[in-house]
Parts: sequence; C-alpha cells; structure tokens
Amino acid sequence: MIPILAVRDWYCPNCGLTHQTNDPRIAVPLHPCPRLRGLMAPMVVAGTTAKVELREREDYVGTDLVQLDPELGRPVMSIVTTRDEGTDARIFVPTAVATVKE
Repeated sequence: MIPILAVRDWYCPNCGLTHQTNDPRIAVPLHPCPRLRGLMAPMVVAGTTAKVELREREDYVGTDLVQLDPELGRPVMSIVTTRDEGTDARIFVPTAVATVKE
C-alpha cells in the first residue's frame, strides 16, 4: 500500500511567511518571526483568521533563567494564538537552577 500524503498550507498572520507540510507528525510548524522579534512563533492553517501575539512576563523574575526578548531584553512569558475556534499558547517556562554546596 502507498500512503496518501495530505498537503497542508500554513501562513504567519504577522510576517506573511507561507509554508507547506505533508508530514502528519508535524502538528504546527514554527518559524523565527521577524515581527515577533525573532522568537519561534507558530504558523496557522491557511485560510484561518488568527492573531499571534507576544506576551511579556508580568511577575517577578528574580534569579529565574527566562526567555528574553532579543531586542528589548524584557522577559517573555508566551506567544498566544487566538482563532475563532479557541486559543493556543506557546509557553516559555523558566529554567531551573541548582547549586551544590560541600
């Protein structure tokens, strides 16, 4: 049997980049979006009306190692995709740090 590969068209509502996939293992392709300051942003299915936004962290960072906005140096919390069917978020979780004392 020969599998039938469905081609899916994607686009970025911010920068206009387009992409095609035919690999069913790719849930949502990501790209470094110049309009979201080069952070890896999700693309949306072509023909879908959506908004993709960068959200800054609003809580205290302290000594956490967080994702920083490459242009402004501000901590980034997430990239949120809002569509008619719902909302998805790509969360940038702080990196845990541990020290060993002898």
